[in-house]
Amino acid sequence: MSVDKSGVRDRRPASYGRSRLTLDIERLLDITARQAVRAEFRFDAARSPFTVCLDLVVDGGPRVRWHIGRDLLEQGLHSMSGLGDVKMWPSNRAGRDTAWLRLASGDMAALFELPAAPLARWLERVYEAVPAGAELAGVDWDAAAARVLGGPEA
Repeated sequence: MSVDKSGVRDRRPASYGRSRLTLDIERLLDITARQAVRAEFRFDAARSPFTVCLDLVVDGGPRVRWHIGRDLLEQGLHSMSGLGDVKMWPSNRAGRDTAWLRLASGDMAALFELPAAPLARWLERVYEAVPAGAELAGVDWDAAAARVLGGPEA
């Protein structure tokens, strides 16, 4: 779910709208078995204002990267969200507000449980940095059009 913006310049400073969150989450392996996973969420408004980059890291295992729509994550904290490969929905297990995140690729799928509160607080900061509907406000449209049309950049 990534957006290729090569050649599109953003007028916002490079440090504008960058944010990170690291969470300890669990991958559900079966009814009784879980695996600890470190989830590193990153948001960079200048590179991809619509998406969050999620790196999943297991001790001794490879780093797996997903690009997920920030709106999907926000909605998934309150109701079922997503279609296809990425789905998220809220839960309350043992009195704790959590969310389930299902990631699928081909015939493989993984289900993760994550704490909802820190993700919700982080997403609030992400939306403060770039409000919904303002994702493309800083794009230099003249330069983008020139690049697409093959003409000189303004």
